[in-house]
Amino acid sequence: MSGDEDAANGRYVVVKALEDGVVIMGLTRGKDTRSHHSERLDAGEVLVAQFTELTAAIKIRGRAEILTDVIGARARFGRGGRRPSRPGTHR
Repeated sequence: MSGDEDAANGRYVVVKALEDGVVIMGLTRGKDTRSHHSERLDAGEVLVAQFTELTAAIKIRGRAEILTDVIGARARFGRGGRRPSRPGTHR
């Protein structure tokens, strides 16, 4: 497969900001992990990010809802730790 095809097969992560000023950073893979890109979202804004040959991890600072096929559902994170996303669930 070509590099473009490999990138197209990477896993996606959807991040929805629950407050203004949520920062999403793409981190590189390799010997030294570095930030290679960042985005700042305001409440209600959504970013679709993809893991690629360059992006090994995504760091999120602030309250956000994260949707991914790895988690299998949605999860809310932010100050104060993980919060249940469905009514009736407990910490």
